[in-house]
Amino acid sequence: MAEWLVEEGIGEDRAIRLDGATIVEARLEWHGALTAGQVEDAALIAKAAGSTRGTAKFASGEEALVDKLPMNASEGSMLRLAVTRSALRERGRRKLAQSLPTNQPIRPAPSLAETLRDEGHDVRIVRRFLDCDWDELWSEAWSGESAFSGGSLWFSDTPAMTLIDVDGDGNPARLASAAVPAIASALRKFDLGGSIGIDFPTIQSKQERKQVDGLLANALADWPHERTAINGFGFVQIVAKLSREPITRRLANSRVGAAARRLLRQAERVDEAGALQLTCHPALKAKLKQQWLDELTRRTGRELRIKIDPSLALEGAIAQAVPR
Repeated sequence: MAEWLVEEGIGEDRAIRLDGATIVEARLEWHGALTAGQVEDAALIAKAAGSTRGTAKFASGEEALVDKLPMNASEGSMLRLAVTRSALRERGRRKLAQSLPTNQPIRPAPSLAETLRDEGHDVRIVRRFLDCDWDELWSEAWSGESAFSGGSLWFSDTPAMTLIDVDGDGNPARLASAAVPAIASALRKFDLGGSIGIDFPTIQSKQERKQVDGLLANALADWPHERTAINGFGFVQIVAKLSREPITRRLANSRVGAAARRLLRQAERVDEAGALQLTCHPALKAKLKQQWLDELTRRTGRELRIKIDPSLALEGAIAQAVPR
């Protein structure tokens, strides 16, 4: 299986699979939430009469939907549950994690490295990613735009699906064909799953639409999914397994939390001597948990200072060495 590199960061873990210096697959997992693969006893707090679905509360206080409940399960009872999907954030709401009753032994939330190993991958934990395009990947996910030769892909999340809009000038069929490799790359490197809609430019010719379909089929041949053919309006729907939050969705719907974790990663990478100063927007400062700052101090062995600058964008925070 492919080797994955994992950074075990402060507040999050990051994983990448490389082809040379290019990231071909990536994952991003935040600490502290229910995680697919976790097994725990939880209290059933809601269940409609005659239903096999309900809601359970775990020891952390986080709630999860439960499917395939036994008919005799009653509110207030304890059940052993396996988490099958972590919670998803959407604009204006949060979808609960999902779980199923199980007889498996109790297992704490697996780390990202453990999850990858469970899937059969080789995993190497590293202090930092070197000579790769992680920062570019993060910036693309943050902005929701990924450029390719002749155009760009725009990503947006809706309650129904993740939408990928193909934007650019020129012949629609040529633009759509040029977008296919970029789309195939984005699906993997942004860890996309669930329901995904691709809005290609409208292609009038049925033959040209078939050609684009063929290119997409070849590009996604080794990526498990189901999809529709491209229709007359240029739309394709893809459905793929979703067990964790895609990177684009996580950054789009948790902006302050994502920027705070990025700042901590930058701080760990400062090599120059001196005290460590974090300069950031006030909203970001409020998001920095004390336990994260304590861990940063422990990892770097530096005096830590925080400077507030309301003029900075969230993603513009700076970590740097300053004289003691």
